[in-house]
Amino acid sequence: METTHTTSATPASRLAFLREASRTQRTTGAIAPSSARLAARLAEPLALERRGSRRPLSVLEVGAGTGSVTRTLARLSRQGDRLDVVELNPRFVDLLGRAMVTDPVLSTAPGDIRILAGSITELELGGRYDVIISCLPFANFEPGQVREIMDRYLSLLVPGGRLSYFRYLGARAVRTVLPGRAEAVRYRSVATLLAGFESRYGAGGSVVWGNLPPARVVHLRSARIPAIDAA
Repeated sequence: METTHTTSATPASRLAFLREASRTQRTTGAIAPSSARLAARLAEPLALERRGSRRPLSVLEVGAGTGSVTRTLARLSRQGDRLDVVELNPRFVDLLGRAMVTDPVLSTAPGDIRILAGSITELELGGRYDVIISCLPFANFEPGQVREIMDRYLSLLVPGGRLSYFRYLGARAVRTVLPGRAEAVRYRSVATLLAGFESRYGAGGSVVWGNLPPARVVHLRSARIPAIDAA
């Protein structure tokens, strides 16, 4: 399923992204902003939560960059929704702050949008979420960092809440042949760690070819509270 209510990055945001990617490749982790197709696929869990329910939803986006995915989430928002957008890079934070005033999608979104500067593992967010969209470059992180982030995500989801993230196709082959055994071991450890989460919480996924580079989107769903415990 793909929604047509997507919007791609503006020329100014693409330039800003490329500038930051060249400076901070380890934390930016990409060569271009997420495409409209990738953003739509990441946002699919939000559409699933909408089915049969008109209640307000709480959504968390982590690693917003220049806001490509943020705009898609804003288009899907309704009155009463809450969208918290976490970004560590101060230049991206400034760009997102300005876009909240000037961007026609973000400035007119019916839901409440907050731009939060900092690390997802350190911020006090003050609530739990129905949907979490992660755009972090896990392939660039240490295994301990990835586990800490994934554990934080699961702790922030409501029972039965949904988490989406992506990984670039071909990254494993490239990483494992790079010079230096430590880098290959690090990458394999991250891949194994994520595979464990996907095995336990996996709720589907698909490949998005219309992105640079192509990416596989992964959907997870947190455990529901058993009825006897909920009662």
